Formats: sequence, C-alpha cells, structure tokens
Amino acid sequence: MRKGWIVAVIATLLFIAGCGGAPQPAAPEATEAPAAEATEATEAPATEATEAPMEEPTADDAASEEPMDGGGVLRFGQNAADLGSLDPHFATGTQDRSLVDMVYNGLVRYKPGDSSVFDPDLAVELPTAEIVDGSQVWTFQLREGVMCHPTEDVAAYELTSDDVIYSLQKAANTETSAYASEYNGMTFEADGPYGVKVTLEQPISESLFLPKVANYSGGFIVCQKGAEALGEDLKTHPVGTGPFMFSSYSPGEKVELVANEDYFRGRPLLDGVEFRYMADLSSRELGLQAGQLDVINGAPDQAWVEKIEQLPDVNVDVFGVGEVVVVHFNMSIEPMDNSDVRKAIAYALDREEFLALFGERVGEKVYSPVPVQFLPGGLTQEEVQAADAEYAYNVETAQQLLADAGYPDGFSFKAVTSEMDAYRRTYESIQSQLAQVGIDMELEVVDHSSMHNLIRENVNPLVVYVAWRPNADVYLTRFFLSDSIVVTGAQPDTNFSHYDQIDDLILEARAETDSAAQEALWKEAQLKLLGDAVAVPLVYQNQVYARSSAVDYGHELKSSLALYPQITEQTSLNR
Repeated sequence: MRKGWIVAVIATLLFIAGCGGAPQPAAPEATEAPAAEATEATEAPATEATEAPMEEPTADDAASEEPMDGGGVLRFGQNAADLGSLDPHFATGTQDRSLVDMVYNGLVRYKPGDSSVFDPDLAVELPTAEIVDGSQVWTFQLREGVMCHPTEDVAAYELTSDDVIYSLQKAANTETSAYASEYNGMTFEADGPYGVKVTLEQPISESLFLPKVANYSGGFIVCQKGAEALGEDLKTHPVGTGPFMFSSYSPGEKVELVANEDYFRGRPLLDGVEFRYMADLSSRELGLQAGQLDVINGAPDQAWVEKIEQLPDVNVDVFGVGEVVVVHFNMSIEPMDNSDVRKAIAYALDREEFLALFGERVGEKVYSPVPVQFLPGGLTQEEVQAADAEYAYNVETAQQLLADAGYPDGFSFKAVTSEMDAYRRTYESIQSQLAQVGIDMELEVVDHSSMHNLIRENVNPLVVYVAWRPNADVYLTRFFLSDSIVVTGAQPDTNFSHYDQIDDLILEARAETDSAAQEALWKEAQLKLLGDAVAVPLVYQNQVYARSSAVDYGHELKSSLALYPQITEQTSLNR
C-alpha cells in the first residue's frame, strides 16, 4: 500500500510540473501551418486582454448548475505550448482548430464523427443553387432563436443575417482572414433578418461550395457585435454560437469553456471544457493515468498506441481524417531546379521507411498530394504506376540520375525543421536516406512557428509539409497554383515549389460542375506535377487520441476535419 501511495504522489508531482512548471517551447501542435497572411496570429497575445468575465449569474443560471448525468468539466490535454489564435479565420493549427470547433458554428456542418456527410447547422436546411443572370446563387434560411454568446461588453443577442454577412465578409478579407482566397468572386447579401444569399461569379459544384460555408476555417460564423467590441482580443476570446462559451484564458496554461445554456441544440451534457496546453507527451500521459486529464492528444506512433491501450480504463482512438506528409522541391533554388535531381531524391526515399515511423495502425501509404483516403481526386498506386510517376524506392536509379545531372558525388544543402515530432522525425529520416546516395542535408531545429515563417520566406530547398485540406481544389490551389507561390505569388500561400504548370487544369476543374469530369481533371493535374517531380507524397498520418473510459464523445468516430475527436453538446463524462 505504502509503495503504491508513493508512486501515485510522484506521478502527480511530475504531472503538475509538466502542466505549469518549467516553460515549454513555443511550439503549436499545428501541423497545418498559418497561411502567409496569418503569421501575426502566432504571436503571443497581450496578457492584459487574456480574460473576459462572463455576465453575472442569474437565478436560472444557478438552477442549471445542478448535477446532470454525464456532466462535469472535461479536461483536455492538447499537444501545444500555447494557443496561436482563437479568431476562427486565423485558427490554422490543430490546437486552435480543435478549440474553436467547440465555440463556433457554420451555416452547414460536417456531421460530428463523419466528415463525409453535411448537415444543416445555423441554416435550416442545405441549400440548392440557382443560376440568376449567369451567376450562381446559394440562399440560406437561418434558424431563428440562435443566441450569440455574451461578452463583458455585449449581452447575449439573437444571431441574424447581419452577423453572417459580417462574418463571411471578414473571412473574404485578406487583412482579417487566412482563408480569403477561398472566397474570391463571391458576394454576400442579406435577404431579411434570417436570409442570406451567396452569389458566385463562376458557378462551382456543391462539393466545392459547401466546405466554404461549413464549420471549418473561413466558414465559422463570428458574432458581429461581440467581435467588434473585442477587436484584436478576439484572438484570445472567441465569441460564437456554439455549445461552449469562452470563460478565461491563462497564457501557456489553459483556456476554460463553459456550457452554453441557450445552445440551439440543447444544453450540453458537459458543464464545460478545460483545454490545457501541454507540449510534453509524458506529462499528458501521466495526467491521463492519474485521472487528472480525460482526453489527450497522443503520439502518431503504433508503439505508443499499443502501450497506452494496456492502461486500465483507457481507450485509444485512431481515426481520420489523416494529414498527408509531402516533400515539396523548391525549384527556385539550385540544384532543385534540375528535374533529374528532384527525381533522384524521389527514388532515394523509401515509403516503407516513412510508414515504419508511424506503424500500419497509424500511417497509410499515399501516392498523390491529394490523398485517395476520403477525397475524390486522389490517385491510387496503380494509377501512378501506369503513368510512371510512382518513384518506387531504387538507390541505383537515384545515383544514376544524380550523375546525369552533374552530381556524381552528391551535394549538400541546409534546411530548417520544426521540433514537432511529425516534422522532425520525417526530416531526420529523409536526412538518413539521402545520405545513402551522397546527399548531405544539414538540419537546423527551430520552434514550430519559426519554421513555418521561414519556409514561407523561401529558405528551404526542400520543404516537408504536413496537412489536411477539405477537397482537391484546396490542396492544388494552395500548394501548386502560381498565385500561391511563396513570397512572389499574387496571393502568397504554400506553393513552396514555385510551380506554375497546372494553373489551367486547376481552374478548369474548379469551374466543372460534373463531379466525374472534375475528378478526372484533378487526377490529370496531379499526374502532371508528379511527372515533373514537383512534390513527393510520403505517408498519410491518422489522428491519435487517448481518453478515459468515462468519456463518451456522443458519436461514432470515423473522421474529423477539426483533427480532434470533436466535443459537442452530446459528449458526456461519467466518472
């Protein structure tokens, strides 16, 4: 008994040290990086605006504090040292996406636990497009009685079309959104207090339109009065209509959310969520084992999954959507401007090695930048083989291509990597494999935000990027459209390769309303960029989270675009 008591005390002390002791490196969990327009969102927020008191409790509030089945505060340990931005239109990292997902709604939503299905959210029903004077018009009828969260300066009020128009215009503005390019050619107008019309100059398919107005990225709806009153403080004090409301923020420690008593789908079963920033995996593990955390972001590693599964009263969830790990060749820097060099590197990289980094329960093979998993337009192994664009591992071929390019003895170059595990392990594996063909890659490890800023400044000859995007158009636009070229593009984003040879295919596919023809164009575009050895997809990495057996998410967990298990009004905690 005494020995067990001592072990428990030590574990608890270690956990406390991990939560608030020595400072953690400023490394967002986000594998999805801030867009170029959003780099300021990664700066530490001013401490004087970190907490906003809620309205004084009423008698009804007191009554609502009675214990409920499945209630209590869920304690969530996220793999990050701190937040980046809780303004949903700048929330690009997993640690931010997962939190704003609990606070905001979209006009439509991805069904919780199954991102292949769209449901109405703030809208009464899914819209149907009409062609009016050559333009495409999508009309939404809003739910009545949806209440915006209160803030210190603005009382709760009913959401109307004015809030939706304000939010969509904000999402479409490069100064107030990282996703502005998604809304090019769109206009927004109110049709009465509960009607919203979205007009597109160029008609697009439903599969491309709905993600733009869903509960993802620019589609999150911000409450105008609260947002305007908060100003820059929206980065640390989100205000929406979702099942949970902001309560407080402690920099580098946690954000506290409370249940939205007036949520339009009904009062959440949970009383709140304590969202803790814990960059150290061991601290999160200890917290879960000690019963001081209910859900933690795990390691994308099969060995870790199998270890944690042995703990009593703990469940591990491995689910989609997965993020694709892709190598982008910076063709503006020698010798990556030589196609033989790029192909040599592609042949020198072994997909089996990258799969082994994660294990087959967590990782999957991928053969195109748009993954075949969950998305139309992805390419199978058979399709890339038929086009001679697989680049199956072959050291001899790699060495011959290097000799043909004038580098028989290889070459050397420098690159920066994030300290984040998914990036650092990938870069180190690439470093080891390239050494086998005489290529020396010298790595500098920097914090996660710095890496993302630096690669947008064009410093890396070879860029590893880990990300999920909602459809093939977004993948191809952000990574391979000429407008998206870093530094020099018309709208600099994440085209690290400086590639400009598939613009016509991207734009033609975007304008195609026949889904089969659209998918064929996406595949053609990728076969072209793979043939030019612009990028090499390495592995598809699923999400890994562990939870107490007391946690019931309230839905079957197949996939989540928010890259976390999704805490909704149906989530319960029975401990």
